[in-house]
Amino acid sequence: MQAWICENPIGVEALQWKEVPTPEPGPGQVRLAVRAASLNFPDILIVQNKYQFKPPLPFVPGSEYAGVVDAVGPGVTAFKAGDRVAALAGTGGFGTHAIVPADKLLPLPPGFAFEHAAAFAFTYGTSHHALMDRGALKPGETVLVLGAAGGVGTAALQIAKAAGARVIAAASTDEKCALCKSLGADATINYSTENIRDALKTLTEGKGPDVVYDPVGGDLAEPVFRSIAWRGRYLVIGFAAGGIPSLPFNLALLKGASIVGVFWGDFVRREPQANAASLAQLSAWYAEGKIKPVIDQLLPMGQLHAAYARMSGRQVLGKVVLTNP
Repeated sequence: MQAWICENPIGVEALQWKEVPTPEPGPGQVRLAVRAASLNFPDILIVQNKYQFKPPLPFVPGSEYAGVVDAVGPGVTAFKAGDRVAALAGTGGFGTHAIVPADKLLPLPPGFAFEHAAAFAFTYGTSHHALMDRGALKPGETVLVLGAAGGVGTAALQIAKAAGARVIAAASTDEKCALCKSLGADATINYSTENIRDALKTLTEGKGPDVVYDPVGGDLAEPVFRSIAWRGRYLVIGFAAGGIPSLPFNLALLKGASIVGVFWGDFVRREPQANAASLAQLSAWYAEGKIKPVIDQLLPMGQLHAAYARMSGRQVLGKVVLTNP
């Protein structure tokens, strides 16, 4: 097999595409022939030794992928060779094969494309948990999605619309705003050229958004929080802009508003039944055509460096997916 190997987590440039022995699955494991793997923001952090989870070296990055089971280890009864599955294993996706614990696999329904399956659970799972569980989103409420043209942003936009909300999509370029409109956003804000507080005041007639979905962080957080509606919920997803904002607590007091942390990875671990119900709802919406991953580019697995460069340059609209023949 071939894989991108991280032997020294000092950055993307240290990753090497190597021929390595094809491993055999152990007890409770399967070997997956990887067909597609998506690039997520944690995949950048993990090869820089900046992510919460630090795998033992050497490791193969790639947290979210899909393919075909080609071998099963002792004790595995839920899957067999030939099964189409998605994997959310934290590592292993950026190669031709991966060893995955069976409990990290999800069977794919008929008609679920590999490239969509590889770009689904992480972003849509995060966004559904954020909006529907942590944000308690109700039909008719207004949701502001920051970074709305990215992977989690496009997922959040679609989920909010499927749930009956009004969506204001905020992004950094006119091109990204146009994509959001094509996905069903009711209004857009280009926060590189517009004053976001003035725009929100106009678009909500002074009320402010009921729910803010923020995977960006940085300098946008405080002006947006100052604009939030009474009893608003500010969902903290991540910090793609790099800076972790500090908010004056009196703002939460004055608006009766909540700052709500969203850690989907721990939600999956701590509340597996709730996560299963969330993924079932998402699969149903996918089958109904209400949600569909936005694929920015399909690249051969050997072009991982180009994929990382595109994400680091904040050029990605939706998700970059790498594929094997």
